[in-house]
Amino acid sequence: MRPLEGIKVIAIEQAVAAPFVTVRLADAGADVTKVERPEGDFARGYDEVAKGQSSYFVWLNRGKTSITLDLASPEGQSELTRLLGDADVLVQNLKYGALARLGFSFERLETEFPHLIVCSITGYGETGPMVDRKAYDLLIQAESGLCSITGGPSEPARVGLSVVDIATGATAYSAVLEAILLRAVTGRGSAISISMFDVIADWLTVPLLNHEGGRTPHRVGMAHPSIAPYGVFTAGDGRQILIAIQSDREWAKFCDIFLNRPELKDDPRFSINAARVRNRTETDAAVAAGFATRSEKEAFSTLERADIAFASVNDMAGLSAHPHLRRITVDTPNGPVSYPAPAPVWRGRTQNYGPVPMLQPLSGKD
Repeated sequence: MRPLEGIKVIAIEQAVAAPFVTVRLADAGADVTKVERPEGDFARGYDEVAKGQSSYFVWLNRGKTSITLDLASPEGQSELTRLLGDADVLVQNLKYGALARLGFSFERLETEFPHLIVCSITGYGETGPMVDRKAYDLLIQAESGLCSITGGPSEPARVGLSVVDIATGATAYSAVLEAILLRAVTGRGSAISISMFDVIADWLTVPLLNHEGGRTPHRVGMAHPSIAPYGVFTAGDGRQILIAIQSDREWAKFCDIFLNRPELKDDPRFSINAARVRNRTETDAAVAAGFATRSEKEAFSTLERADIAFASVNDMAGLSAHPHLRRITVDTPNGPVSYPAPAPVWRGRTQNYGPVPMLQPLSGKD
């Protein structure tokens, strides 16, 4: 038995953040009904790389039942009311206030469905001067300041995936699970508001506190702003390797075994992390010289002997062929698609994943 079997979820959703919540609920056994607008979730059209289907949609909608409703019509509103009658959870990421304008205000939901857990995802929450502004992942990356600490020294950059959407979905998923546990005690539902801006602002606590403490972070590419050496270095055969020295003890071993320069561990320019950060140019130059004398294979072997953390600087081809990549295969309307497995591994339990629904005619069920 999966943990959420018997839980019924209605998802008025599109794009990434809310579908991330409900696909996790579906994986856990919940019965998820995805309510799409008549033309479908616009994420269906993001790309065509997964056997002619959107990679986003195939990733985030397995295991759901899809129906299409025109919620602006009396018939669509009546059908949604019927669906909510025996639902446990409603997840929605319409524009702020849209669900209330359709006749489903929180006050009505709380009165008619007191057992219902309502999770609303918005860009900027439900108060403040920007509540009515449209919000998408990259817009929030820019507005929050995330882009200002991402990329190389010359210009800000987008994080290379929809990190705000995914972080918001993960945050909302944990909140819904908390509400399910709370309802088991109280018998009553909850209203949860998740703001994309709030989520990423929370994740930006460390760089914000550094700024407010007088040490505003600067973009340093694939280096760490507070730790050195922690970055990418090039081996003698041209291969790039990322290393992370987390302590002064590790630095001492690195000097002895990898650099063959034991005198650096006691040099006041490098002996402690704060000094290495202040003298990052000299620190990185010494490390780069050590890498230049070894091939990638030789560097890996010596780093392992010194017990130093390191990684290859891979691309998507490297991930596709990576020996640690776990995959699942999911049925879709155009045939099976293989992609990375969700991270949790349950000992003694085989996880099954439902198919991706096709877009059905109005009120039709998959």
